[in-house]
Amino acid sequence: MLEGIAAAAQLPAVGSNEVQRDDTLDAQRKLGKALRLSWSKRATRGFFLRAEDFFGFLKRMARLKAELMMEMLEAAQQYKASDRSPTALGLKQGPLAASLAEMEKRYGAELDANSHGQSFLKLFQSRFVPGGLYLMDEPEAPLSPQSQLALLAMIGDMVKQNTQFIIATHSPILLAFPGARIYNFDVIPVRAVAYEELDHVRITRDFLNAPGRYLDQLLSSPPDPLSVPSSPRGPLSGPERGNEGTKKKGARK
Repeated sequence: MLEGIAAAAQLPAVGSNEVQRDDTLDAQRKLGKALRLSWSKRATRGFFLRAEDFFGFLKRMARLKAELMMEMLEAAQQYKASDRSPTALGLKQGPLAASLAEMEKRYGAELDANSHGQSFLKLFQSRFVPGGLYLMDEPEAPLSPQSQLALLAMIGDMVKQNTQFIIATHSPILLAFPGARIYNFDVIPVRAVAYEELDHVRITRDFLNAPGRYLDQLLSSPPDPLSVPSSPRGPLSGPERGNEGTKKKGARK
């Protein structure tokens, strides 16, 4: 769904091929053509981000930085060997240095030296703008709970500036954003749900309240990847099991 919305809104992708040109997203582009987006004010800025694509983005940024620095070094060696003037060398290196400076200004001097979570947050800090539309698929993947709280704070600041977010997430922390509209895509038809109804919220809370009970049940019986241990309040009901994998779609605030 996120890819379809990104295609319909013609948003750029971060860290991957553009949705309009990605050969693996033909079905999503067809969905995008079938969608009819309604705007109170058309967003012209924003991006689409899948967490798994961000790791490739980091590698590309590190490779680009290394290539720029190597080109500057090679230019210095060549100009020195040919006895070219410092002015000529400056003209050659100027655009390269400007590109490096812009990259460091936007993403930090050592983006690749940070943890994935720190780099993720720096990307958001550099790319979020008022009035934008941001589609994010499981942004919690590289983020610690503390970093998820930092992301929540960023989203809150941007929402106050008429920014919109649509987020697919399993994170009880991100799902708790005040006033978010939460939709369950694991049932047909898709329906809006309350935060307290979400299995991700209930199971996480119950586990943290009584980890021993869950662990005893998990480790004392043969593993069954499709089963969920009973919570301290009793076994899960059928409808509760059916709602696992709930994702959130945050709409205009």
